[in-house]
Amino acid sequence: MTQSPAVHELAQVNIARLKAPLDSPPLKDFVEALDPVNAVADAADGFVWRLQSESGNATDVPVFGDDWLIVNMSTWRDMNALTAFMYQGQHRELLARRREWFERLDEAVTALWWVPAGHRPTVREAEARLLHLREHGPTAHAFTLRTSFPPQD
Repeated sequence: MTQSPAVHELAQVNIARLKAPLDSPPLKDFVEALDPVNAVADAADGFVWRLQSESGNATDVPVFGDDWLIVNMSTWRDMNALTAFMYQGQHRELLARRREWFERLDEAVTALWWVPAGHRPTVREAEARLLHLREHGPTAHAFTLRTSFPPQD
């Protein structure tokens, strides 16, 4: 039985405010882990796309006009594929150390939303989804891992 082509993909954005410059000793472990973790993501079951600049990652992509914020954005087949990657292996190890490298922010820093298959979200789109989540809480327009919504037609 052949699987029908995907109609929707799950987009995710995550932003973080650095505690120190990327080229500083306190962020050395984080920066050294970027390429290996991105390679694992790129090969993960259900991975579709990730935002990256010429550097191969997105640490130099501006977000919210704040030089201390970095952005991570990707699309996945579905929620299960995203969470399987997030909570396993090297990514899980980095997640456990995030307070060493990033400030704790009170507002939402992660948003999820469904996009048409093949759509590549922009940083501006991601900023709008984060702002919507902060203002309205989880909705079908922008939601969280804890409170998710199915794709809307």
